[in-house]
Amino acid sequence: MLRLETVSKKYRTSEVETSALNGVSLEIAPGEFVAVMGPSGCGKSTLLNILGLLDSPEQGAYWFFGEEVARRSERELTALRRTGVGFIFQSFNLIDDLNVAENVEVSLLYRGISGGERRRRVAAALERVGIAHRAKHLPHQLSGGQQQRVAIARALVAEPKLILADEPTGNLDTENGTAVMTLLTEINDAGTTVVMVTHSLVHAGYAKRTVKLLDGRVVSETQLAA
Repeated sequence: MLRLETVSKKYRTSEVETSALNGVSLEIAPGEFVAVMGPSGCGKSTLLNILGLLDSPEQGAYWFFGEEVARRSERELTALRRTGVGFIFQSFNLIDDLNVAENVEVSLLYRGISGGERRRRVAAALERVGIAHRAKHLPHQLSGGQQQRVAIARALVAEPKLILADEPTGNLDTENGTAVMTLLTEINDAGTTVVMVTHSLVHAGYAKRTVKLLDGRVVSETQLAA
């Protein structure tokens, strides 16, 4: 289970202090699919970064699958993140000079996994997202939809407990956006917790619950019909 308790986060420059999250309390059950919505600047990305252990709250507490992590060291957070979280971004974030298989394998490096096991996992992840036939292609040789499939495979290959998707359909046309949402639904149905930031009401409808943010606060939660 993921649980935030009165979490606050501010960002400061020499001239400006911005409150990104303001007393957010939120629970996400294992295996849930949650869509986070709200206008630009409402705190969605900060929330996702804290859930994904990329950032820590200034105030409040965060339980990551039963472990209180709000005051953990960066080394401890990195270890938890590597084994527990997969990230999917709007801009794909693929490495231009690595082929598809190598881009996916990046998630498994530095984990003490043998080369043979890495290759097995990469092949299985690419097959799962329907892009195995492009394993030797470079990112620029793929369409946007294909690149996002590679990004999803990279998030899946380490078998994480949690997938965090930040506007995963934002750069895709309707057909490819629907295909990505279908993949995320299948991943969730297999037991992985998914939290997705989106501006699309249509794509939010794939989730089991919608959380709306405004000015760094949770203003509503809607349980969607199964």
